Amino acid sequence: MLNNCARTLGRQANKKGDVLQSVTDARRSMSWNTISSLFATSKNNYATEASFETKPYKLHKLDSGPSTNVSCTRDDALLLYRKMQTIRRMETSAGNLYKEKIIRGFCHLYSGQEAVAVGMSGAMRPHDMVITAYRAHGWTYIMGIDPLGVLAELTGRVSGCSRGKGGSMHMYSKNFFGGNGIVGAQVPLGAGLAFAQKYNGNDGVCIALYGDGASNQGQAFEAYNMAKLWDLPCIFVCENNGYGMGTSNQRSSASTAYYTRGDYIPGIWVDGMDVLAVREATRFAIEHCKAGKGPMVMETFTYRYSGHSMSDPGTSYRTRDEIQEVRQTRDPITSFKDRLLSTQLATADELKKLDAEIKSEVDEATKKAKADREVGLDELPADIYSHTLEPMIRGTTPWNAMPHKNVGVSS
Repeated sequence: MLNNCARTLGRQANKKGDVLQSVTDARRSMSWNTISSLFATSKNNYATEASFETKPYKLHKLDSGPSTNVSCTRDDALLLYRKMQTIRRMETSAGNLYKEKIIRGFCHLYSGQEAVAVGMSGAMRPHDMVITAYRAHGWTYIMGIDPLGVLAELTGRVSGCSRGKGGSMHMYSKNFFGGNGIVGAQVPLGAGLAFAQKYNGNDGVCIALYGDGASNQGQAFEAYNMAKLWDLPCIFVCENNGYGMGTSNQRSSASTAYYTRGDYIPGIWVDGMDVLAVREATRFAIEHCKAGKGPMVMETFTYRYSGHSMSDPGTSYRTRDEIQEVRQTRDPITSFKDRLLSTQLATADELKKLDAEIKSEVDEATKKAKADREVGLDELPADIYSHTLEPMIRGTTPWNAMPHKNVGVSS
């Protein structure tokens, strides 16, 4: 009997041992799973949204302005960063192509001013319109043309958005009306586009951009007057980069408070090196126009790193130290990058990978823009009209006519 009891107790002890071993194994498994889960979480440990403070906005004839406390989701932040970095990389490539004499003629780079175009795009709706001056490469990309379409247009090749016939100052896309080579001419044209928006009744606005150098043009003030008389949904944006060609705005303008230049039109000043501040100011301006309150003048305080154009070294009227100081303290891309990292909206590895993708994309577009063909002579009279009324187009002489044809797709 004692033997039977011993055998029974032994079997129970073995079972208990098995149970204890199973519990131990389960605990080990749970611990490992928990550690794995924690590791996966820490590996992807980023915030989904963050809030930031912007510089105070300056207001003219406005009781209140946008909030200086702005929030941004992770997805939006990465998109804003990608767009700014793409423009910067694209303009660097354009500058190199110009130095190689592959790009000829005029070439005005947007490097340093990326936050203006990108910030505004973050607030625009699909039916809003844009018209700008000759520093148009960045805006062309923002309005839907890929880097190849921009760079091939600069090199005069068929893959360009204007099939290589427009060049640096004449690029277009849906709801983007260029690219204008005449100083200040886009301002009254922008008022006309705003008139079309109001006429069509679709609550759309037109953003008409010009530089501080064009701000003293008489046609700008004529456009202000007409826009206010008819309460047109136009946002007049002065991209104040400090210099009109080689002249400081302190020497060219009796008043450098460009946001007040509309007099009877409300105005707002925004830090044009802060992409989120620009986005919020644009949202505010769009809501103002949508409410039927008429136009608004916006001044974006920004800076251009290159000269006025590629033929301007940009250092005869300002010092290299001034440019370097802006790069180190106000650069729109590096400052936004620091924000993303400090709030854990993105990791350093993530942004490094994104930078590599952008570099690869622009490098490939550059390669194709150099190797692509030019349009043939038969295409010179093409796409002059969207609806052809004159089948023959005059050539170099009245008797040397060429047939009109449609090749591109009208936007």
